[in-house]
Order: sequence, then C-alpha cells, then structure tokens
Amino acid sequence: MINKDLLYKHLSQTRLHLWIELLQQQLNNIFETIPHGRHDEWQAILQQLPAITPSSTNYDTDCVRAGVITDTSQQQHQVLHTFLKQLQPWRKGPYELFGIHIDTEWRSDWKWQRIRDHISPLENRLVLDIGCGNGYHMWRMLGAGARLVIGADPSRLFLAQFAAIKHYMGNTLPIHLLPLRDENLPDFQQQGFDTVFSMGVLYHRKSPFQHLQELKRFLQPGGELVLETLVVEGDENTVLVPEDRYAKMRNVWFIPSTALLKRWLRRLGFADIKVINVNQTRLEEQRATDWMSYESLADFLNPQNPDLTIEGYPAPLRATLVCTRT
Repeated sequence: MINKDLLYKHLSQTRLHLWIELLQQQLNNIFETIPHGRHDEWQAILQQLPAITPSSTNYDTDCVRAGVITDTSQQQHQVLHTFLKQLQPWRKGPYELFGIHIDTEWRSDWKWQRIRDHISPLENRLVLDIGCGNGYHMWRMLGAGARLVIGADPSRLFLAQFAAIKHYMGNTLPIHLLPLRDENLPDFQQQGFDTVFSMGVLYHRKSPFQHLQELKRFLQPGGELVLETLVVEGDENTVLVPEDRYAKMRNVWFIPSTALLKRWLRRLGFADIKVINVNQTRLEEQRATDWMSYESLADFLNPQNPDLTIEGYPAPLRATLVCTRT
C-alpha cells in the first residue's frame, strides 16, 4: 500500500532525511508484527484495480478528480465501482474517479474553503497532516503547491482508500500517507515541517497538552500550526468534559472554549494565535450517503432540538486557529 522506496527518496531530498532510518523500522514493524484482519482483502483490491490512464487529474478543486467516464470501458467502469464500494465507509472527500462520484460522509471541501485563505501559502512547503483520514485534505495541500505532503493516520482502511486514489492521481507524486499515530512520530527539533495540520484530533486525546506539545515538536521554528477542533462557547475558564459520550463518541475528552484554547497555546509557547473560523456543523456537511451508510450527524443530535447532542450537550461547534512555533 506504500511505495516505500519513493517515500524515502522524497524524504532524502529534504531536511527530513534524518527520519528515514527510524521510519524504515516503524513501517516494517507495523506490517510485519501488527496484522490487520482485512489487510489481504484490501491489498487484493488494490492489486486488481483496472489499468486505466486518466485523461486528466485535478487535486486543486473541491472534488478531487481523475479522468472521465469515456476513459474507461463499461466493464472497467463496473469493476472499479465495485472495488471502490468494497472500501467503504468513505468518510472524507468528495472524490470522482472516471465519472464515479464518491459522495463521502463529510463535505471536507467545505472545511478547506473556510481555511484556505487564512493560512500561510503552502507553496514549496513541507506539510504534515495529523489524523488525515483517507487524505482528502492532503490532496488539497498538494494542489496548493506544497513541496511534500505527509499524512499520519493509523487506520489501514484509510490507507487503502488513499492508495486507490493515488493509483489514478499519480503514484510518483510527493504525497504519502503513513499508518502511524502522532505520538509515534519523532521529535524533529529544528528540522521539522513548515506547516502542520491537526484537524479533528485534539478532542480525542486524553491529554490535550501532550498533543499540542507534540504538534509543536513536529514544526521547525517559525512554522505554522493549523488546528481545528470542537469547542464550546465560554470564557477562558470554560471546558466541557463529557460524562461518558459526546455525540455518541466515547473518545471525546476535553472540549474547551476558543478563549481557553488560545491560553493553552500561549502556555506552550505558540505565538501569533488567531481564530480564523468558528462554525457549527450542519446536517448538509456531515451525513450518511450511499458511500457511508452508517449513523452520522443526524443520529447524534437531539431530534427535538438540533442545537443539542443526543446526550444534551451543545451540538458540535468547530473552531480553526492558526499560530506560529517560536
């Protein structure tokens, strides 16, 4: 699922080359000693993807796209549709491969639209996307001119989805998804990334300070953090700690106000902290589809009052902040 030789080649051409030896050990360990029950099934799908050459590709557009339907035969189109369906659930997107529209659970393009004009230009930058899912935002980062985009997400399914998309977008492109958790990434010290994204991760961490400190270590001095997370309304002393579940999610630990989140970032030494967006998630942005048929936002909200979760907490409100490592 990973072209390791090309990954190491791309890293060797940057200041991240010191990571290669450790990364080789990590990837070998993951695939050799931490098996996944459906790995062989997903690997077989990737190996049998139809050999179709797209007439065009575009990853600087809301729907990441490769080819058109006339690039394929009817049989190729049906086979590809079947294989992509077998990689469900598709959560981040949208994508379109040869006229097959993958209508993902999240309209991830809406999030990108909200932040793209408020972050530092990505041209020629080394970019890290923590908790990247299947890599939709990584494609948008590459489309914005990044020199190299690395994503980290432990889900093997998301890795298989990313590999299927990259198979048609271009296997030699400088974009790679690693099945690693952020805590498994090294301390880059002075040789880190120019921009680090953490979108939809912080509230899943038992220690928000530890996660923020890790994000800081991934950045080179002067680098930019783009942080998107759940928040609640309130002052610098406001934080929600759910009793059990939040919007049916067990692994939600801390939901601070934006004011408190800014204080956390200041305490850890970040500077130039700006709140660039606060947005309540709408049913049109996160929903069940033919490509993600499980429960979604509509099932997580109080049916009598959509401003509350099913548990009675404030409905999902998301903020995006940008700041600089000093």
